[in-house]
Amino acid sequence: MDLNSLAKTNKKKNRVGRGIGSGRGKTSSRGHKGQKSRSGVAIKSFEGGQMPLYRRLPKRGFKSLQQDKTAILNLSKIQSIIDKTKNKITNTLNLKMLKDKKLVNKKFLKLKILGSGELKNNIEITAHFASKQALQKVEKAGGKLSLVKK
Repeated sequence: MDLNSLAKTNKKKNRVGRGIGSGRGKTSSRGHKGQKSRSGVAIKSFEGGQMPLYRRLPKRGFKSLQQDKTAILNLSKIQSIIDKTKNKITNTLNLKMLKDKKLVNKKFLKLKILGSGELKNNIEITAHFASKQALQKVEKAGGKLSLVKK
C-alpha cells in the first residue's frame, strides 16, 4: 500500500453561500424562504400540529433515589458458591467475606437469605434478614443462621 492510494485525510470543508460559481451559492442548499431556511431554527419533535409522539405515549416508570442496598442470596446460590473450589469457603459466610471475595458488589450494606433451593453443607451464616424457609433449611442441613441486630 503506497501513499498515493490512501484515502484523502485533509478534505477541504464545503463552504456554502460563497457565490454562484461554487455550486452552493445563493440559497446555500436550503431551498427558498421558510422557517427551515433561517438560521438558529430547531424543529426537533414538531409534527405539524399533530400531537407529538412523546406526548401521545403514556408516562411510565420511576427511578427511586433511595436505592436498595440489600444483597439477596438464595440457598441454591450459596450452595453453588460453596461447591466452587476457587472460593475456598470453610464454614462461615457473611457479607464482609462475600465482598472480599468479590462475590457480591461492594455497594451492598445488608444481606438477606432466601430459601429457594437446597443446602447440603453445614455452614454458619450471618445475615441481616432471612426468610423462615431459609432458616429451616439451614438448620436442617446442620448449619446455623444468625441475624445481625439493627
